[in-house]
Amino acid sequence: MFIDQSFLSPDLADLPATLQAWRQRWPASGVLALVPEALAARVPDLQQGFVAQSCPLLGAVFPQLLSEQGFLDDRIALLCFERMPASVLQAPLDPAGVQAWHEAVGAMQPVSPGAAPPLLFSIFDAQVTQVGALMDGLYEALTTPLRFAGVNAGSETFLPMPCLFDAQRLVQGGVISWLAPAGVDAIARHGYPVSRGLLTATSGHGNRIDTIDHRPAFEVYQALIRQEFGIDLTRENFYDYAVHFPFGLVTVVDVLVRIPVALNDDGSLLCVGEIPPGNLMRVLRAPAVGQGTALPDLVEFMLVQQHQRPPQPWPTFYCAGRRMHLGEQAEQELQALDALSGQGGLIGALSLGEIDTLRSEGFPAVPRFHNACVLVLG
Repeated sequence: MFIDQSFLSPDLADLPATLQAWRQRWPASGVLALVPEALAARVPDLQQGFVAQSCPLLGAVFPQLLSEQGFLDDRIALLCFERMPASVLQAPLDPAGVQAWHEAVGAMQPVSPGAAPPLLFSIFDAQVTQVGALMDGLYEALTTPLRFAGVNAGSETFLPMPCLFDAQRLVQGGVISWLAPAGVDAIARHGYPVSRGLLTATSGHGNRIDTIDHRPAFEVYQALIRQEFGIDLTRENFYDYAVHFPFGLVTVVDVLVRIPVALNDDGSLLCVGEIPPGNLMRVLRAPAVGQGTALPDLVEFMLVQQHQRPPQPWPTFYCAGRRMHLGEQAEQELQALDALSGQGGLIGALSLGEIDTLRSEGFPAVPRFHNACVLVLG
């Protein structure tokens, strides 16, 4: 899918020569641009450069980018599609916008019978609070099957900002989706162990939990963390500890991580991602680097994929909540992924939520929204 890659300096001096070389070698090519939040003001100039070269563009602004050196905010990453895929940039995602998105994705789908379902990759603005429900709605609207993957873009502060773009538009509150070529796959893993305590989100809406087991959400969360982990959680230290003790939504096959990011005055909690009322939950303790199953699973996936196609860029997305938990050890985890997979260089971004496809015998390939994952596309 991605045949080449390049990092640009903030002045974009190398942009014309880079695009000319790619378009000359691959005339049907296009580009996915990853822009760090610190350089968001450069997006209009970036767009002008693509228009000048008549080169198709999709792009998003993320909190930071990543490379084999770690996290960075002083360069822009370009990933070159060998052939620009069918795509849609839809904003806003009001009822009419959602319908238009469904129709655009439906029109992308190949009609060849018997072929394996292709992968739809989506980048949402993190301000869209019901990504899981939107992906479920898309799954139900499609007439032929797809596999799903994706991430959230935007500011790590979760403040609104235009963060999705093509060569002409820069928007917020929307989604970019494109259809990957046959054989492209993705994997997202968090590797968080499961705690003992079982809870029920008894009331709430979207990504807000009002009550747990019919009591104020923070009161229950506070008591469980004190009981299981010996930590006295208060309003004052909430932001220091919540990322280390996320909720896990219990599903029939595993647990989906939901990181609390805000404590309201009424004791309700806001999380990244929906918490359906009535859903069973556990409180998780985030693992240290080297613990859990995420890294071995990711490496195994990448090694298998490398045997099936020539070497190429492997976009990697690392959850901002995971980095908040691990701190400086997050770079160690990325370096270990790079070394063990043998890919010879990372390129990607810090994400604000991740999407994958349920993979389990006997269950449909439905999309799922995660926190705290590392996602690899290749």
